[in-house]
Amino acid sequence: MDFRERLCTPVIMENPHADRVKDIAKLATRTGRNKKNQFLVEGPQAVREALKAHQQRPVLDAVYITESAFDRHDDIVELMEEVHGTPTPEQGRKVFMRMVTDEVLDAMAESVSPQGIIAVSFMLDVTPADIWGAEGINPRLVAVLARVQDPGNAGTIFRAADAAGADLIVCTKGTVDLYNPKAVRSTAGSIFHVSVISGVDLEEFAEDAKAQGIGVLAADGYGRVNIYDLEDAAAAQRFGVELEKKTKYDLSQKTMWLFGNEAQGLNAEEKRAATLRVAVPVHGQAESLNVGIASAVCLYASARAQNATGTVAS
Repeated sequence: MDFRERLCTPVIMENPHADRVKDIAKLATRTGRNKKNQFLVEGPQAVREALKAHQQRPVLDAVYITESAFDRHDDIVELMEEVHGTPTPEQGRKVFMRMVTDEVLDAMAESVSPQGIIAVSFMLDVTPADIWGAEGINPRLVAVLARVQDPGNAGTIFRAADAAGADLIVCTKGTVDLYNPKAVRSTAGSIFHVSVISGVDLEEFAEDAKAQGIGVLAADGYGRVNIYDLEDAAAAQRFGVELEKKTKYDLSQKTMWLFGNEAQGLNAEEKRAATLRVAVPVHGQAESLNVGIASAVCLYASARAQNATGTVAS
């Protein structure tokens, strides 16, 4: 029996009102996700990254694909075949896969156009115990979402952090649920690449980070230091140049960036948690930068400094 036949055995799923379909559709809600400790992964790119992640450690529960998507995505089908029947994070369960009709997939998905494939993943959050210590992540570049509300912005920050090589994403209390289907889609699969911890008390976490030698920078339009100053200082240090204008921070060190709420920015308490407040200059007439764009500027500044030195300052 070839893999296509195995996905159709005993039958192709074609009843959009079946209990399994309804249960998966409930993952579009926070209540449904929390009850199952699972979330929806929609579309070829996100599912592809989920399948790759599962090959490293179990994360998936199920994958559903239409016949037309099966014919379009040879690389995804190959990954599916490798993952099919492997253990899930839940003891005694194996990854379930089935061919479904377009109507069934539409009934399962939250998006208007899931492009023929969805997966169900277990939530990926790490715990505080996973972060520090000999067996921990011990991150050198961290992005903190401090009450970021828009799923698209959250996804953009996640992608920027992933691209910049960040080790950890931290979501404080009041931040949008990263497992919201819109947020998951906005990450374009990056949610499977970077460790995440949610519901964090920022003040306490920032103190823990500082105790581990991590500097805490607040992205703040009114910061007294701007990102250019820090980049110039980092470049001067690399080339042994003495600058007249001194800065108080070495971008090559381990760093945690704080990114605030879209409308309000960082509040006073969040700013107090930072070692330094850093502005991203605006040269045109825009009132400010979108938080997702600002995060990319800041994270890449750190990534360049950290990677250019070849080491991270202790």
